[in-house]
Amino acid sequence: MDRIRRQIVVRGIVQGVGFRPFVYRIASELGLAGFVINRSDAVRIEVEGTAEGVAEFERKLRGEAPPLAVILEISAAPIPAQSEAGFRIAASETEAGASTPIPPDIATCDDCLREMFDPHDRRYLYPFLNCTNCGPRFTIIRAVPYDRPATTMVDFPMCEECAHEYHDPANRRFHAQPTACPRCGPRVWFRATSAPRSEVALGAKAIDACRAALAGGEVIAIKGIGGFHLACDAGNASAVRLLRERKGRHDKPLAIMVPNVTAARRWTNISTTEEAVLSSPRRPIVLLRKNDSGDGPAEEVAPGQAHLGLMLPYAPLHHLLIGDRPLVMTSGNLSEEPIARDNKEAIERLSRLADGFLMHDRGIHAVCDDSVVRVFRGAELPIRRARGYTPFPVVLDTEPRPILAVGGELKATLCVTKGSNAYLSQHIGDMANLETMQAFECALQHLGSLFRTAPTTVACDLHPGYLSTQWAHRYAQAKKTSLVPVQHHHAHIASVMAEHGLTNDDRVIGVAWDGTGYGTDGTIWGGEFLVAGYGDFERVGYLRPIPLPGGDAAIKRPYRSALAHLFAAGVEWSPDLPCVTACPPEELRILRHQIERDLNCVPCTSMGRLFDALASLTGICQNASYEAQPAMELEARAGSSSSSGYDSAVDGDFPLILDPKRLLESVIADLRAGREHEAIAGKIHTTVAGWLTNACCRIRDRRGLDSVALSGGTFQNVLLLEQAVARLEKEGFRVLVHRLVPPNDGGLALGQVAIAAARNA
Repeated sequence: MDRIRRQIVVRGIVQGVGFRPFVYRIASELGLAGFVINRSDAVRIEVEGTAEGVAEFERKLRGEAPPLAVILEISAAPIPAQSEAGFRIAASETEAGASTPIPPDIATCDDCLREMFDPHDRRYLYPFLNCTNCGPRFTIIRAVPYDRPATTMVDFPMCEECAHEYHDPANRRFHAQPTACPRCGPRVWFRATSAPRSEVALGAKAIDACRAALAGGEVIAIKGIGGFHLACDAGNASAVRLLRERKGRHDKPLAIMVPNVTAARRWTNISTTEEAVLSSPRRPIVLLRKNDSGDGPAEEVAPGQAHLGLMLPYAPLHHLLIGDRPLVMTSGNLSEEPIARDNKEAIERLSRLADGFLMHDRGIHAVCDDSVVRVFRGAELPIRRARGYTPFPVVLDTEPRPILAVGGELKATLCVTKGSNAYLSQHIGDMANLETMQAFECALQHLGSLFRTAPTTVACDLHPGYLSTQWAHRYAQAKKTSLVPVQHHHAHIASVMAEHGLTNDDRVIGVAWDGTGYGTDGTIWGGEFLVAGYGDFERVGYLRPIPLPGGDAAIKRPYRSALAHLFAAGVEWSPDLPCVTACPPEELRILRHQIERDLNCVPCTSMGRLFDALASLTGICQNASYEAQPAMELEARAGSSSSSGYDSAVDGDFPLILDPKRLLESVIADLRAGREHEAIAGKIHTTVAGWLTNACCRIRDRRGLDSVALSGGTFQNVLLLEQAVARLEKEGFRVLVHRLVPPNDGGLALGQVAIAAARNA
């Protein structure tokens, strides 16, 4: 019978996920000859046999790939038959300048967990077991192709038994690069901060000592996959307060690791979809609505919030630690700093915060925080994109020359392109200090080495005061690359357009609502309606500007925004209003003088500041210790309300100016009538959603566009988002929301890339 041979090239996440062993098995089962090889840009397969056998191979290749593989492209072509016998896995090849997507870190699989808790297994209670279906990937990879010598596991030569498994095609650890066991792999140890460095507990004793310290109310620094956590007992109010005090994180909600989905059900109203996301191999923190059982963590974990951020154990070490005791697991850092990565750094930076350290000697090449998501309409809405998601690419509609985008100032991420793939970095943090800038540069170096890209264009925010913008100017000058400044809200809209695969010919009504963005007129924008494509935009509507006294000082004191909105609306600062009562008398006098004379006041159209004002006006939040606290607490009070709302008419001609005067007056009337905060907060959300819809209808009437893109940090608010999307769809709009990158500033870099690509086309 005639034999044929086909060369098949597979691109996507096909390295580090058991793809070559999968290819080997199906080729061997079908009696085919040839080989499979990892190359820098793809997996290449040559397969030879009968026409029927090769056809069946291609069917299985496309339809039965390993669960962690993501195939983006398969190309196949006939080549001359060679009459060879047998199928083999060839040694990886490196090609200059080529690259391929690499997998994110993946939670421990069920097979590995069964082994870890089996007393008869040689990996019993070993905290670093993994296989081709799970374990660290992105955080340990130094270079591609993805082979053990290119990872931090190069420091751990395999023992004879591990090597046998690694080379056995029938074994689950066949070519599992991080594979290890107690004989040859990383070790774990525990040391109390106050103890001499020689007094350490090793192995199982280290786990026991750490569990005992957590049960005793201590704060422990725990080295994980992508960096250190600070952990304490989530049910111990004193321990949570101690952690907050030491970390300098006074009110911001803390994430909790629970042992299983059953525990999550006990505390929250978790849906079937939320359960699936929570227990997925990505293992993000999922924001889940609290239930009324009263059987929850210490109130200090998430004060003033209707949601808890829960995650499941994702590393073997976590499964050994947690037992049935939910743990606070927050980033191992002081507030606003990057998380600690290696042992020496952790001891230097965290000794004042932690009573003890649980450490290990497997290296972390790339720091990667936990991802945070909400679930909206049955799918993920990213809030922070990091472990489990990075560095999976967003595929662009075009193949631009290599671009680097540096994002904004808050929730910083960067993005590099290679071909049509846009690779976003993990969440880096707020670019407010030297440490974060160094973390930013490390992330850039890592992505550059993985994807072998040398940018010819650098995109940045317009704001001249952003450290990222200043860095981009220096970089462009030093590297002699072109610089593309991008308006903040245009980047927001372009990011959601890019997620949905829109082209350079597409235009949308863009609603970009957030806290702060530098406008083309030098003022603070944040309540914007744009008619936008990638190449340009037109500002066709915005929230009425207010004189924001003191700039950033108003963000920490929401009553300042409330007073500014009342002044702009011509509403008296009456002593019975909560925002007036909250402002100290002397500050109130100074603010009135500032606003009346326009001294140190910046015009501001921010929807974020309007939500601050409404949270203060209703008495819900007068001082903010973290970003968006007033808006989050306002949403929490509103619950799932679907009240009728206040008047949401949009008056005037173009550009549309949304005037909150009637909203403010209506809220004040309800306050004076004694209406409950919950009802008022619900009506506020309904009113703002009505505003948005009515404005979009007016813009459609004028411009004929029926697609609306929603982006900006305000749309992390799922209550507002649900009401806005429902109303827009009822009016016949196609609505684009975020699914791959966050609506907040963590998605800006993707939008900057899309805009820079269009301008350089």
